Formats: sequence, structure tokens, C-alpha cells
Amino acid sequence: MQTFLGKKAVRAGIGCLLLLGAVFGYLEIFTKGIDRLPARPCDGAVDRATVAHALPAARKAEEKGTLNRQADDFTFFCYVRTSGDSVISGEAEPRDADPGPWRDYYAKQGYVVDPVEVSSGDIRAVVHPDHAYVYVPCTPPGKKPGEARESHALTVDARTIGETRVHGTELRQVLVDFAYQLARHTYKAADCQEARTLPEELPRLPAA
Repeated sequence: MQTFLGKKAVRAGIGCLLLLGAVFGYLEIFTKGIDRLPARPCDGAVDRATVAHALPAARKAEEKGTLNRQADDFTFFCYVRTSGDSVISGEAEPRDADPGPWRDYYAKQGYVVDPVEVSSGDIRAVVHPDHAYVYVPCTPPGKKPGEARESHALTVDARTIGETRVHGTELRQVLVDFAYQLARHTYKAADCQEARTLPEELPRLPAA
């Protein structure tokens, strides 16, 4: 009797191990795509944890970051896409824009939900449910401070497409973080003339 019960216990234990192996194997194969990305995707521009907060788990994920330079102009593109067709992406580029008109334009993009705004000194962000916009004063190489019709600035437009891991205020916060990380990276990579150190992050969005 004891031998019989012992064999049943061994079989049950083996069954549990096989089940656990199957579960861990499934998780490793079908949900860890984002975890296999570099710690800082898009050529070091953004934090993988920020991306993982925004996008659902997926079997595969791909990323790309590209800085295009043309004389005194530049554009930085970044995207992360999962095999489930979820995307977070953004573009950073120079623009002649004063902060007030810039804010007014991006606060009125036809969204039903009112935008949320945060700022740190002269750095500004406007965020909608699935878009975020960041404004950083920046005089590109080859330009002269004050020669712009308005003000020299680096602007970022970021968004999510498809299913997201979080929603509401959490998603807005992730979008602001992602957009601002792109801004900080591009500010340095594009050699903005202003001698300043940008803050690590913008103030947190107010609770809903």
C-alpha cells in the first residue's frame, strides 16, 4: 500500500513539474518579447521599462532609433513594435515656435478629453489619451540664437497604436515619460547650442 501511494506521489510530483515547465516555457516563448529588447531601445534613447509599461506582453518585439542629419536640420525617429501590433513611437525635430502658440496648437488637436499639461521651467508637455507632445528650447547647430521668426525649439510628438497595457492617467504618464526621454536623447545627440543639463524627468501628472 505504501509503495503504491509512494508511486502516486512521485507521479503527481512529476506532473506538477511538467506543468510548471510548460507554464514557464509558455511565458518565456510567448510573453517575453519586450524583455529581450536592449535595456535602452532606440539607440539608447528610451528606457525599456517605460516601453514595457506601455505595451502588452508579446512573443516578439522590435525597435529602431534613427537620427537623420541634414546640414543644420535633424530628425530623430524611434519606434517599438510588438508581434501583437502594439506600437509606441515618436519623432523629435527642430521647430521655430514660441511656447505659448505651441501649447495652444497641441492642446487643440480635436480630442474629446481635455489635455493635461506639466512643465519644468521652460520645458513643457501636453498629453492627450494616446498622444504626448514635448517642447524644449533648443538652437540647432548652424543656427543663431534669436534669428528664428519665433523661438528655436526641439519638439517631440509621441503616441501609441493598438492595444496598450495601461490606460487613462497611467498611459498618459507613460507617454510623457517616453516623449521626454526622446527629447533628452535628441537634445544631446543633435548638439543643441544651449549649455544646460535637462532634468531627469518631468513632474508627475496630477492624479485623475
